[in-house]
Amino acid sequence: MYKLRDDLAIVQTTDFFPPLVDDPFIFGQIAAANSLSDCYAVGASPITCLNIVCYPDKDLPIDILSRILAGGADKVAEAGAVILGGHSLRDTEIKYGLAVTGVVHPQKFFTNRAARPGDALILTKPIGSGVMTSAAKSGKMRPQDLSETIDVMVALNATAAIVARDYDAHAITDITGFGLVGHAWEMASASQVTIELVASAVPLIGPTLELARSGVLTRAHKSTLESIGHRLCCENVETALVGVLSDAQTSGGLLISLPTDRAGPALAALEKAGVRNAAIVGQVEARGDAEVILRG
Repeated sequence: MYKLRDDLAIVQTTDFFPPLVDDPFIFGQIAAANSLSDCYAVGASPITCLNIVCYPDKDLPIDILSRILAGGADKVAEAGAVILGGHSLRDTEIKYGLAVTGVVHPQKFFTNRAARPGDALILTKPIGSGVMTSAAKSGKMRPQDLSETIDVMVALNATAAIVARDYDAHAITDITGFGLVGHAWEMASASQVTIELVASAVPLIGPTLELARSGVLTRAHKSTLESIGHRLCCENVETALVGVLSDAQTSGGLLISLPTDRAGPALAALEKAGVRNAAIVGQVEARGDAEVILRG
């Protein structure tokens, strides 16, 4: 974030990754939504984007890349931003994403370091994209059974960010590579509080838990749990569910810390605006021995 004037700051962020799904257009949508997410997590409005492309043009037809870029452009247009150009490299593997520039008032942005004891925590998307896409890649489920997962990943966090502002959110983070547990820990650590998550209250995508019980998890959940270590306390939560809640997410939802009396109205506003899977998943407490408590 860079302050240009007393009433204007720019936010710049970037992300890109290999395909998670077979359809080029949908992959472009997912990658763009994921790249835009950090802008929404700080309450900024995206205005311009640059494409970041790695593509094996000698091995694959160029129309596949055209479809990827079309998917990205579709989400950027939905966000009310424009693509100004970008940069491409020949590579052995497809990768795509965006460099995003957004704008926000320098005194009206969100961080992950202002959660307050007594706050409620709202999660705006269900968890499970890592498990579901891994299962499809490994042949443990059919790619056509990913429709719910795709709907989650292509959804922008724009509406959730607006509702968060309207209902006096104190802190926000988006849920991506460190999973719900990892990003909750980042918020707790930065805010000097303890975050209590109720595992049974966290919405999950389809058969996520059943797949995790069969061993389908990305490697990311292990590194997240190792990083947090003793600062995470699990109480009556099965191992598979701990893994799911620590697993990497792609284009995940927002975790919003806001006053408890605003949580119910905020949930109603989210549902009215079309955010169907939002849920209250925990609360913020004064700092205790653990920084994140995961209860069954």
